[in-house]
Amino acid sequence: MLGRIFTVGGYTLLSRLTGLARDIMLAAFLGAGPVADAFYVAWRLPNSFRAIFAEGAFNTAFIPAYAHVHGKGGESSARLFADRIFTLLFGSQVVLLVVAWLFMPQAMSILAPGFTEDSEQRRLAIELTRITFPYLLLITLVTLYGGMLNVMHRYASAAAASIFLNISMMTTLALAAFFPSVGHAAAWGVLISGFLQYFLLAGDLARHGGLPRFAPLKLDDDVRAFFRALGPATLGSMGTQVAVFADTIIATFLPAGALSALVYADRLNQLPIGVIGIAIGTVLLPEMSRRLSLDDHDGAMAAQRRAFEFTLLFSVPFVAAFLSVPDVITRAVFARGAFTQADAAASGAALAAYAIGLIPFVTIRSAVATFYARQDTATPVKASLTGLTVNVALKIALMGSLAQVGLALATAVGAWINLLLVLGFAVRAGYLEFDRAFVASLAKFLLAGATLAAALWLVAHLAGPQFAHLSMFRNETELAVLILVGAIVYAASILTLFGRGWLRSLVRG
Repeated sequence: MLGRIFTVGGYTLLSRLTGLARDIMLAAFLGAGPVADAFYVAWRLPNSFRAIFAEGAFNTAFIPAYAHVHGKGGESSARLFADRIFTLLFGSQVVLLVVAWLFMPQAMSILAPGFTEDSEQRRLAIELTRITFPYLLLITLVTLYGGMLNVMHRYASAAAASIFLNISMMTTLALAAFFPSVGHAAAWGVLISGFLQYFLLAGDLARHGGLPRFAPLKLDDDVRAFFRALGPATLGSMGTQVAVFADTIIATFLPAGALSALVYADRLNQLPIGVIGIAIGTVLLPEMSRRLSLDDHDGAMAAQRRAFEFTLLFSVPFVAAFLSVPDVITRAVFARGAFTQADAAASGAALAAYAIGLIPFVTIRSAVATFYARQDTATPVKASLTGLTVNVALKIALMGSLAQVGLALATAVGAWINLLLVLGFAVRAGYLEFDRAFVASLAKFLLAGATLAAALWLVAHLAGPQFAHLSMFRNETELAVLILVGAIVYAASILTLFGRGWLRSLVRG
């Protein structure tokens, strides 16, 4: 499992790094003004649908079902099942695309009501969303193909696909002079990337398993079981995305640039979520499904605990850095071109608020895997909807006094409630046990994180003024020093608290 985690994590890391380069270009070209806000509304609409119906709910329901059909009926039954799901998926996405194109003005009134007072910004948001929305159809098929490949233990192409999104957008941004606006260039980059990702996954699947084909629709037992799992999975996936939609809607009522500041903070927050949380969760779900199909419940539980420890080992440094020196990070990454020091400060404050919920953000996919592997998609919905309710209520309560920082803080609190409820349900059902050794590990990770945060804060305040004389790369130099010091302090803390034996057992296990 470790090798597959590093495969997914490696490609995801490359994707996030190219995504960071893309966001640096977006910040420099778009800044944090009205055009940027219009583009991010256009980008969030198809991207949120993708996260709900494609990567979120679909993978959650499809991978265990496909693995079960493959194990029960063999290759031919699995292929027929995939053909029927492909037919239903393609048809539903075409209908959604047509409806979205026809009723985009009405949808924009709901999704970005704050734009109604600025007719030019509203018109631009509608125009850009019509360009980006077909991306959803393409990426949905990419998700289907990726799920089939993951069951075959082929993770590389699915993990690498999003790199094309970043490369495509950077290319169109570099050619922005040939588009009506920078927002148009970014939107076309999104759409072009959908085709590139589709051809990458389609090619891989065609070589190793064969592409799904259109098939007569028949609601047999396997298809019905898939839809029984898909419904609750959709509700569960909606929790995070409804919160994102709420951010978008509420932020349109805040001063110009608030939504963009929130988006840039979220981009940094998504780096550990994607590289660590999604990579481990992607590998853990088929691994637990396989073990449970063999009645190896102890092995499935051990795999999940090992996933938790891997997740914490790599995510604690991000939490410490985002909480202690968020302003240094946002200045070094984004403060250039149209993105000002004030914009960086606003994003840094939101980043610190997001960091409060980073642990549940990165661990939730591993936590819910124990239910999804058992084809129980209903139980996590209870936790997700409870967290969502608290999240949205806090957003409304905090938006006036804390602006975009309040929105990020509400998201963090909702994430903690979601995670704690999921863990409670798993323990009560007997799917998860927190033994004394695991609780001791949690305490050690907390101490290591606190030590790292204190070291970073101290170095930033003592060494930061030493770089004031630099006319170029001052922020970048300060961040590089903090990364070096942080790596040394955290490595020393982990070795001191856990010892080499624990690290060896974690890798071997």
